Amino acid sequence: MEPKSKSQIKREMLALQSLGEQLVKLGQDRLNRMDLDPDLREAVLHAGTLGKGEALRRQMQYIGVLMRDIDPEPIREALEAIAHGRGHDARLFQKLERWREELIEGNEETLAQILAEHPRADGKMLRRFALNARREREAKAPPKSSRALFRTLRALSLEGS
Repeated sequence: MEPKSKSQIKREMLALQSLGEQLVKLGQDRLNRMDLDPDLREAVLHAGTLGKGEALRRQMQYIGVLMRDIDPEPIREALEAIAHGRGHDARLFQKLERWREELIEGNEETLAQILAEHPRADGKMLRRFALNARREREAKAPPKSSRALFRTLRALSLEGS
């Protein structure tokens, strides 16, 4: 096997550092769910506390050095799964927003669809939230019932998945 060139080694190091940058952008709760080396986790969390500048650059290089000693493939897969999940979250959010708007407008077909997809849903409660949200809009009041309707729809969708 031929030894790696300096350029190849540098490309690999930059790729690991880039992977580390993606880890730094994650929240602490997501990092805690990932199976990371404790030193790497600590370095990533510390990097998240630093502002822009030389200290952050050095910390990112340190993260790249730490990543040399671990298999980066599980981290890549976890980051890819998170990115895929964000797309799913966005689609779910849009669906729930659409449902909420249609319920507030009084669309009974949407209510029937929700009740068909989620048999344990309380149709009377959904109707009440929608009616109260419609009244709040007309009175230009804070959207308390609209938020409650969204939270209820989200709970139903998370319960079903």
